[in-house]
Amino acid sequence: MPTRPQGVAAQRVTEGPTGRERVLVAGLHLRTLDRILHCLAYGFLQLPCIKVDDGGLFMKVVICWPTISGYMAAAWRELAAFDDVDLFVITFRHEGSDAQAPYTDDVMAGVPCRLLNMSDRGNFDLIHSIVAEHRPDILVLSGWFEKAFRRLAFSKALEGASLVMTMDTSWRGGIRQYLAPLILRRYLRRIDRVAVIGERAWQYARRLGFSEAHILRGSYAYDHNCFNPVGQRRQEWPRRFVYVGRYVQAKGLDILASAYGRYRQQVTDPWSLSFYGSGPLAPMLREIEGAEEHGFVQPADLPSVFEKHGVFILPSRYEPWALVIAEAAASGMPVICTESCGASVEIVRSFANGLVIPTEDVSALTRAMVWMHEHADQLPAMGESGRYFAEAFSARKSAMKWKAMFDDLVSSRPPR
Repeated sequence: MPTRPQGVAAQRVTEGPTGRERVLVAGLHLRTLDRILHCLAYGFLQLPCIKVDDGGLFMKVVICWPTISGYMAAAWRELAAFDDVDLFVITFRHEGSDAQAPYTDDVMAGVPCRLLNMSDRGNFDLIHSIVAEHRPDILVLSGWFEKAFRRLAFSKALEGASLVMTMDTSWRGGIRQYLAPLILRRYLRRIDRVAVIGERAWQYARRLGFSEAHILRGSYAYDHNCFNPVGQRRQEWPRRFVYVGRYVQAKGLDILASAYGRYRQQVTDPWSLSFYGSGPLAPMLREIEGAEEHGFVQPADLPSVFEKHGVFILPSRYEPWALVIAEAAASGMPVICTESCGASVEIVRSFANGLVIPTEDVSALTRAMVWMHEHADQLPAMGESGRYFAEAFSARKSAMKWKAMFDDLVSSRPPR
């Protein structure tokens, strides 16, 4: 019976409304012709989800994502590598000088995708036509904030697809969250599974009415091929702090600036503090004595940044999860973060691989920086411990979780 084409590792990218396409071919294998023929049979005959030779099920998966994502691209590449998964991603490129995470298009290299311009973000007809063209067995929708994506759940042309919703929002107990099950009732009833990043989002998903059996944990992932080797390459431990993220108020950068000033007064040989990112607070960061502001860094260059630093700091006021904590821990760095960071629950253990501190507490952050300074000899061992906690969120492990959920969805539903 027809199987998924297994020979052409290629990325097909359509750029914007012009329809101009470029095909990036990563390699050819012996079974190329066989795979192309099977692909044609599947596409033109419009076959439903079918059995493959190894007893599994071949499935078409379309993912709708808000913007180009460096961390998700790694997981998508791993997921696309499964022989029985035909993956396609629809997302929007970052545009304009005010973009706070200006990823370039090549972040998506190796991911079969369609990159749309931000001007098409509300163009439901365009997005719907692209999704319907692929006739997905499984449609993954990012949360409920993107109206055009949300409308896909009610499309008659897509009613045969299983729907998966992703969410990273933590339960905070606000009035809007209490009302969400009522406001989003029609949409949530269409969802077959929900994929969350961690424990705090899992709690919210339960309050939205999803059963434990229908929730996948660990939906985000870091690129293990890039970050895992970093810890092994360090020679002498770098005595330098580093922050990576957006330069916005929610990240608590004013707290970090005050704490770093106090830290410098309490030690005789203060470490430098590096900032990597972009946003409106960049001018403030450039005025901090002893600090260096380097601007935004693309995902491919981030491992070399981590290799040159010894402690990662994320002082956020609110952070649904913070995948960068997993990247830092996987790189073998101890982490200082606030309780508001969702990833602190899964990845950071105080005095084992970092320090978790109260939110918006300058004194606590100062003490944490001084402690790291005075216990520099313990940092390599702490960093090694962090690599263990981060591994569960590697792209390899994440793809395995997604694949298991897809298998369950496809095998448990009646044939079309």
